[in-house]
Amino acid sequence: MKKLNCWEFKKCGREPKGAKVQEFGVCPATTEKNLDGEHYGKNAGRCCWILAGTLCKGEVQGTFAQKYKSCVDCEFYKLVKKEEFPHFVLSAVLFKKLNRI
Repeated sequence: MKKLNCWEFKKCGREPKGAKVQEFGVCPATTEKNLDGEHYGKNAGRCCWILAGTLCKGEVQGTFAQKYKSCVDCEFYKLVKKEEFPHFVLSAVLFKKLNRI
């Protein structure tokens, strides 16, 4: 079974050449190469919660600290966590891969 990236699951239209790029810009999850392959996703497509600037409830979100609470309640986050159990990669490890800690 193919594992979906966030933009495929959420159908946000923020992937390169997507329907909502003019309105919201290209989502950083679609282009963040340092996280390519994590949770078997393309770029940061299966760890979008770690990045600032992703879309939730029709609005571009802020930093990890500002958005994490809503991310852990997100159906996509829950899906990835369930699909990757027991190998779900924790946020601290993902931040290291981004060279941000």
